[in-house]
Amino acid sequence: MQRIRLIYTRGEELLYVGNLDMHKIWERTFRRADLKLAYSQGFHPQPRIHQACPLPLGFTSSNEILDFWLDFDESTAQIQQKIHETIQPGINILQILNIPLNAPPLQTLVCAARYSVVFTEVINPIDLQNKITAFLSKKTCMRERRGKPYDLLSLVQSIEVSETPQLTLEMTLVTLPGATGRPEEVLDELSIPITSVCIDRRQLLFTAEL
Repeated sequence: MQRIRLIYTRGEELLYVGNLDMHKIWERTFRRADLKLAYSQGFHPQPRIHQACPLPLGFTSSNEILDFWLDFDESTAQIQQKIHETIQPGINILQILNIPLNAPPLQTLVCAARYSVVFTEVINPIDLQNKITAFLSKKTCMRERRGKPYDLLSLVQSIEVSETPQLTLEMTLVTLPGATGRPEEVLDELSIPITSVCIDRRQLLFTAEL
């Protein structure tokens, strides 16, 4: 058996593809590539494909990570060639790695995510910075999600404004089970319409080096 890690990007073609559909896309891609997927045990065996962290609808990503298991060993060069011939439009493979079978599950290692929010409409950078300063100066920022209250401010690790080459908001948010910061909620607190920006998840951060 072999465990393979894919690092890839997701473009605008997949903006509104949900997590479950993305899982099916990868399953079809691997089948078309004639890769012999390993299956889980139990009454309803499923292909062993694990995504590091679901990408919200409407976002692109520069750093998606996925692990999958094969029943038979192949070189990473062979795997890359097979996938390249069957890949879904909107996906670009950055790297393919062999991973130890006993490595920890990706989902248990993700602790934060970095996002780039690019403005598609004109906004005053000074006004933007003032909004961020006012937001970060609060002691708490209570919101409700699925009927449960939470402090959004505690999920924000950093927010910075960049003006090169265009006005961009860079934010790092906590990404843990039951404690996940969402860029659109931060934007809502800053009174920035989600329709006036494009959001890209730039990087996933982990509790240990992968």
